Amino acid sequence: MNEHDLLLHRINLLEFHQRLLVNLLNNPNNHFYRLIIENGVSEQEVNGFYQLCEKISMKLAEQKAEGYVYFHPLLKALSASLPANLRIEEVVKACLQQKLFEPLFQELQKYL
Repeated sequence: MNEHDLLLHRINLLEFHQRLLVNLLNNPNNHFYRLIIENGVSEQEVNGFYQLCEKISMKLAEQKAEGYVYFHPLLKALSASLPANLRIEEVVKACLQQKLFEPLFQELQKYL
């Protein structure tokens, strides 16, 4: 990555974090956004996380409908796909506090 690309990447990251900060000013309980900013997670990584949560939420619903009662593999799948600087425990707690994907994270919290 050359210097120009690096600067452009950093500007995009700052703009994304600035949007999240404005949101935090209006709602200081958005703990997931705070976690994203504190750990320097990019918008692309967050979007990938949201897509993954959608898929895992659907899988959770399917498995519950089929009578499954053990969902630890879903936690492992989510944990393995997180950006390297995020810990699953922090993510689950922050998402629950911010009410993101609540049914999923309420279930996954049992396996921490």
